[in-house]
Amino acid sequence: MSRGVVMTVLLGSIALGPALGGAQTPLPAPPAAVLFDNVRVFDGTSERLSPPRSVLVVGNTIRTIAEGPIAPPPGATLTRIAGNGRTLMPGLIDAHTHLSFTIIPQAAALTADIGYVHAASTQAAAGMLMRGFTTARDAGGPVFGLKRAIDEGVIPGPRIWPSGAFISQTGGHADFRLPTEIPARPGDVSYGERTNMAMIVDGVDAVRKRVREQLALGASQIKLHAGGGVSSSYDPLDVTQFSPEELRAAVNAAENWGTYVMVHAYTPRSVRQAIEAGVRVVEHGHLIDEPTAQLMAEKGIWISLQPFLQDEDMIPFPEGSGARAKQLEMIAGTERAYALARKYGLKTAWSTDTLFDAKLATRQGAQLVKLTRWYTPAQTLRMATADNGELLALSGLRSPYPGKLGVVQPGALADLLLVDGDPLADIRLIEDPGRNFVVIMKDGRIYKNTLP
Repeated sequence: MSRGVVMTVLLGSIALGPALGGAQTPLPAPPAAVLFDNVRVFDGTSERLSPPRSVLVVGNTIRTIAEGPIAPPPGATLTRIAGNGRTLMPGLIDAHTHLSFTIIPQAAALTADIGYVHAASTQAAAGMLMRGFTTARDAGGPVFGLKRAIDEGVIPGPRIWPSGAFISQTGGHADFRLPTEIPARPGDVSYGERTNMAMIVDGVDAVRKRVREQLALGASQIKLHAGGGVSSSYDPLDVTQFSPEELRAAVNAAENWGTYVMVHAYTPRSVRQAIEAGVRVVEHGHLIDEPTAQLMAEKGIWISLQPFLQDEDMIPFPEGSGARAKQLEMIAGTERAYALARKYGLKTAWSTDTLFDAKLATRQGAQLVKLTRWYTPAQTLRMATADNGELLALSGLRSPYPGKLGVVQPGALADLLLVDGDPLADIRLIEDPGRNFVVIMKDGRIYKNTLP
């Protein structure tokens, strides 16, 4: 055989190798499956638990819910969990968090090395997941890196819908500069801006640019401060922030990316100006009046309320301070805000907005239970599951986790809690997740299982 013929045969063999060797290519591993036997289901929307059911999770989604036995997929690696009549429910969703600032004092958040802030946020995220909160909508702060680390399995934590940096006007709720830093010298960039905590902007062009930057970095929605705040240094609660033109620029930029703007606002004027500019979600709104609530109902605007009361769960601002005075003013509106939300059937999200206190962070479930002051246990749990899941869906294609959250139904993402008891009959079970949440699952992966 000539040398040319030999080379032709060899080259042909090499070319055919992948095709002929296809049968030898390792097959993909069979999917992992988890079967919950004999559980009663709170599906996120119903007023009562289901009769005993079996629920099969395959990969990261709920595959089947049935009255009788369920056969797992052929070859699947199966984990079987004996529910013994316990309650299977959706993972909880906190619609307004600040994971970077949850467990560290305000002074540390604003002055410590950013590496410390990020390290503390990993502890905050892990604690939140172990309390059964499998999803957090982060309403401002440098969490893009934290989200990536969680998504890649580097650290445990909830799913995060990140807003990126707060966007604030000069002297607004997220102007964290010291008085000695005002006015800024030409070219100065504040520490908060350098670390992507907050962007201080004035004027339509500046607002549009900063919004686009946060979207480019991965924001799933945009957070603007449209009114005065409690923890900020310069602005009384009654201050209305940004002009209508600035707000509309932010809304337009977000809509071009298929998502929305939410605003921090308490007062009727700040809320109404934001709604007129096209904002879709109002964070707080504790001081709204009846005409404003009517407008929100007509426009289908969401209100993300927190059950702020004069109790042990208030951020401990010093008595006699300006922040404490503003806090008391805001607390005084809580009852009326919830009454108006119920009267007009407002789309209402539940959230904590816990800041600057590690002990308060552990009270996340207890804060949820406070909703029973205004709602039934079933309505309360629905708000922290299916309703908050509907709110997250406003991010559209910018949602970082495609799939349905907040419900237990076939095809939904497998974020699940197995509760040792019936939380519809005794919602205080939610207050003690360490004892009562015997299984915590996020994205089909079991992060806690205390059953034998």
